[in-house]
Formats: sequence, C-alpha cells, structure tokens
Amino acid sequence: MNGGANGRALLSRSFERAEAMPTATSEQLATAIESLLFVSGRPLARGELRKLLDIDEALLSESLRALESELESRRRGIRLQLLGEQVQLVTAPENARYVAALLGLPMTAKLTTAALETLSVIAYRQPVTRAQIEAVRGVNSDRALLSLVQHGLVAEVGRAPTVGRPALFATTAEFLQQFGLTRLDQLPGVDLPPSFNEQEPGGGEE
Repeated sequence: MNGGANGRALLSRSFERAEAMPTATSEQLATAIESLLFVSGRPLARGELRKLLDIDEALLSESLRALESELESRRRGIRLQLLGEQVQLVTAPENARYVAALLGLPMTAKLTTAALETLSVIAYRQPVTRAQIEAVRGVNSDRALLSLVQHGLVAEVGRAPTVGRPALFATTAEFLQQFGLTRLDQLPGVDLPPSFNEQEPGGGEE
C-alpha cells in the first residue's frame, strides 16, 4: 500500500473513532458553557450555544440547569443568568457590595415610589405598553418609565400589534442583577386581574 493510501486509511480510522465517541453528558457540557461564557465576556444567545456545542435545545436546557445548580450549590462567586434567549455569567448577588466598591458604583438605583410601582407592573406582565402600565396604576407614568429606562432597569423590546404600534417595555439583565435574581421566574408570585390586557389607561398624574 502506498503512502497516499496509508494516509487515507489513517484519516478514515480517525473519523470512525471520532464518530464512535460518546455524546458529552450535561455535566461535561455545563463546563464547556461556563468556559464559553467566561471567554465571550458578553451574553450568548441560546442559538449560539447550540451551534457551538452542536447540541439540540433539550440537551442545552439540561446542561444550563446543571451549570446553574453547580454554581449555586457550591456558593460560587458567579451565577448563571437566563433572560429570554440570552445567557450570561454574572456576579453572585451576595457579593454586590464588594463589586460596587471595586467599580465605585452605588449599591442600588434610587427609585421613587412611582418608579417602583411602574417597575412592578412591567416585571410581572412584560412585555407591556405604557397605556397598560397606566391602566394598572391609574395615573400618568411617563416620568417613572423614563427613570427606569435611564437606570437601565427597563428597555423597549418591540412594538405591540395594535393600532398605533405602541412601544413594548420589559425588564433588563440589569434589573435581575439589581434585585439579586438570575431568572424572571424567581420573582415572588402575585395574582393580577386576568382582564389586565383589556384595561384602558387612567387619566391622573403620577
């Protein structure tokens, strides 16, 4: 057998061994995800992770849960933050004062009562329009909403498919960080009226 044939045979055996390798477990993939998020220094979309790891959504979700559990159970200094399609590593909320001291930042944003009320409505019924916020609060919420956007706690995320195409607002990753959360489903449970989305805005002032 000549050198070319030997080379082709060697490559063929290498590919066969690679194909025969067992699929990585969720625990192994969890460490890979941690490495990717650490190196990227930014949030990665779930689609990016699926492509990089060559896995499906079910295995990705399982691996993310494994990483999240590992970081929390070992009380590591970082946590896994999941917001919509975005995944990133953030500092543990219990270490916020040390991080703030290092960066020279205030511990928390100073919000008015009106801003906190507005933030609560957005957090529990996002995405939501300004009119829907005002329907719940019963007063004008322009200034409160602007304050939340300026603090980076709320952002415009799209347009509602209704007359006038009003802006839709939702909370941000900064909101989760400020309130010591890693996922929106960690918010305390509350009961809001089922007719919320059909309500009309009130006419008072905030």
